Amino acid sequence: MSKQTLSFQAEVAQLLHLVTHSLYSNQEIFLRELVSNASDACDKLRFEALNNNALYEDAPNLEVRVSFDKAAKTLTITDNGIGMSEQEAIDHLGTIAKSGTKDFMGKLSGDQKQDAQLIGQFGVGFYSGFIVADKITVESRRAGLKAEDGVRWVSSGSGDFEVETITRAARGTSVILHLRDDAEEYLNAWKLKSIIGKYSDHISLPILMEKEEWRDGELINPNDENGGRQPGGMVKTGEWETINKASALWTRPKKDITDEQYAEFYKTISHDYEAPLTWAHNRVEGNTEYTQLLYIPAKAPFDLWNRDKKAGVKLYVKRVFIMDDAEALMPSYLRFVKGVIDSTDLPLNVSRELLQESRDVRLIRDGSVKRVLSMLEDLAKHDRHDAPAEGTNGDVIDVVDADDKAKEGKYSQFYAEFGAVLKEGLGEDFANRERLAKLLRFASTTSDTVTVGFADYKARMKEGQEAIYYITADTLAAAKNSPQLEVFKKKGIEVLLMTDRVDEWALNYLQDFDGTPLQSVAKGAVDLGKLQDEAEKKAAEETAEAFKPVLAKLKEALKDKAEDVRVTTRLVDSPACLVVQDDGMSTQLARMLKQAGQQAPETKPVLEVNPEHALVKKLDGSVHFHDLAHILFDQALLAEGGLPDDPAAYVKRVNALLA
Repeated sequence: MSKQTLSFQAEVAQLLHLVTHSLYSNQEIFLRELVSNASDACDKLRFEALNNNALYEDAPNLEVRVSFDKAAKTLTITDNGIGMSEQEAIDHLGTIAKSGTKDFMGKLSGDQKQDAQLIGQFGVGFYSGFIVADKITVESRRAGLKAEDGVRWVSSGSGDFEVETITRAARGTSVILHLRDDAEEYLNAWKLKSIIGKYSDHISLPILMEKEEWRDGELINPNDENGGRQPGGMVKTGEWETINKASALWTRPKKDITDEQYAEFYKTISHDYEAPLTWAHNRVEGNTEYTQLLYIPAKAPFDLWNRDKKAGVKLYVKRVFIMDDAEALMPSYLRFVKGVIDSTDLPLNVSRELLQESRDVRLIRDGSVKRVLSMLEDLAKHDRHDAPAEGTNGDVIDVVDADDKAKEGKYSQFYAEFGAVLKEGLGEDFANRERLAKLLRFASTTSDTVTVGFADYKARMKEGQEAIYYITADTLAAAKNSPQLEVFKKKGIEVLLMTDRVDEWALNYLQDFDGTPLQSVAKGAVDLGKLQDEAEKKAAEETAEAFKPVLAKLKEALKDKAEDVRVTTRLVDSPACLVVQDDGMSTQLARMLKQAGQQAPETKPVLEVNPEHALVKKLDGSVHFHDLAHILFDQALLAEGGLPDDPAAYVKRVNALLA
């Protein structure tokens, strides 16, 4: 047997320090990495054995075994995969970020690459063992070599490693971690099983651990009053059991999965006690291949509006769990979506915890968004008892959705929980803005329930109407009773009532719907176009001309509060209202920003007055003109949900006039 000491490449000390201190966010994933490497080695043997069946030797069943020795403080991960020769151990374990798999893939061409798509391509996972171990021993023999051609590789990760030839009867590799004192928690069968269940449960190979059973302590003194026994404990039985399912639900054919199984799987991954509203399960083939199993929950979580909370679907690569919240694969406005995306080949960074930005990632994200929007469109159409939605674009096969009948009436339930979050997509997802706009629902002056979509509104617009009218307010009551709606109610023109805090922001990104402009009734001068006849326009112009002297006095009295004062035709029963210019920020949005502690531009609203109202008529020649002017302004502010700058002064003026 030969033995030699070799040095790592120059970067090893720096990278090993990175691995052990900052590369991984949680310690336990070293086991995920090593189990994944073991699975990769078995996949590689399976591929090479296609042309050389003798590589299986006398062990055709591929498997991974995990064992531990409390006395020696070692944890061992063993596979019967392809194994390594001495030179391969030097090359692949002595050089950071060179696992050998990339070299292997580089040798393939044509159809072989397609056949070998399940073979891992990760580089530094092996070195994660130094997170918990102060020394790692690797014993291996490459399939096809003689027993005496085995190799032992040993390193403490400090700067060099030892390599020697050994006799090893079994092919494959054993990675033996000599655990540090602060990592003895991994010398526990329950702990190991829980980690493997979390990260590697769906690896297609069986992962085995030795069974344990409780045995009483040895009887050493029958006459002892305490029983005369040594303490009992868990003892290994010598039998091995499979501790992973080795079959991911999302990889099974749809005909083999029941609705109950889909629902139970959702509860497992989401920790939700209620069944989902709907789901979609499909496999996408093409340049990028992946499987999706996506769910729409029935209830919003308590932290839905915490945008700092990580959210996203679970990411697997070849059924190996990578991360819980793959935000790169699902945009923020769909943060309520739960599910799994399993890619056969996805580029990851060295830690496998953060996705690299790549074309494949963008394709999967775009496909996932389209699938979710299709599910929502399907729910919305069933809500209206229409035909099911069309499928997503792209090459999609093996698709299964929840039962169609079960979707009836569920979109309203979804929208009540998540509608406000969905609106964020107007500002975040330009590519799907039109699809999102069709999914939005609002109350209106003809419907108190949130059931009116833009398409519904357009279908019943009055002849000659050229815009979709809406108003934003803090509450439904404030919106319904807003003085800005009076002329619209008089003429029977429907107005959408938008009361979510996100509405004002979201509507900035939606200028029109299907070619029809959106117009806030609280912005700019009211212009009903063809809906206002010539006689009305002429009468309004004559009234405005006659009222000019009073307007001039109002502008002077309110110069510190109002940008302008003008006559309006939008009011019927109210004396005045506040509006903003077409390009200005609404007073509601300005209030919201200030309440959130953010700066809002200091803008003054426009006061519009109704010259036909008795209170406004009293202005002309009144000795209380200044007080009445301020009362008109403050009442208009109160009517839209605001508060006067000086409430005490407002009360004093009102009381003085009442007295």
